[in-house]
Amino acid sequence: MVTDPVRDGFVASLARPGGNITGFTIFEHSFAGKWLEMLKEVVPAMTRVAVMQNPDHPAWNAYLNAIREVASRMGVEVTPAPARNADEVEAALAAFGQQPNGGVILLPSPLVTTNRALIAASTLRFHLPSIYVVRLYPASGGLMSYGIDTFDQVRQAANYVDRILKGAKPGELPVQAAGKFEMAFNLKTAKALGITIPATMLGRADEVIE
Repeated sequence: MVTDPVRDGFVASLARPGGNITGFTIFEHSFAGKWLEMLKEVVPAMTRVAVMQNPDHPAWNAYLNAIREVASRMGVEVTPAPARNADEVEAALAAFGQQPNGGVILLPSPLVTTNRALIAASTLRFHLPSIYVVRLYPASGGLMSYGIDTFDQVRQAANYVDRILKGAKPGELPVQAAGKFEMAFNLKTAKALGITIPATMLGRADEVIE
């Protein structure tokens, strides 16, 4: 679950990791701007967006900067919503939800995974449309997700394991970016929020939860 293994010091380079480590990254930082664009497409009236993640996550600032760059072109105000535990998650969403026309981007983080039921309930209570990074979250009550196909990455990882067991050196196997992405919507949540998902987006969805 690493975004930038070079910057974070895990590998020397993506092409030749070196040492005894290789693997698959989950997202590039610039991908965060796509989440904002998609949420805005679903909720055109949105003028404010909160960005939630544990601020100790090494990619926190890079994700924020990518979102701010896109937001400036779209006229959307970005509010960082750092949280380290369930109490801070609920407090941040409650504070942000006091004003109308808001939405929430939930960045990849163990914090979000652990508290996904609480986040889904809170975003619904405070009428905050939300976008997540994998389809696990809409299945837990979130509005929508767009991100990597985790099963596809596991299959690719199995291939790397096979090659290593047959003698390949991990440090000589390139670190690979995700190549397959999927979109999911929870229509029950959309209805509760009073949102109609555009037909064009539903047509592109890999999963629609009813």
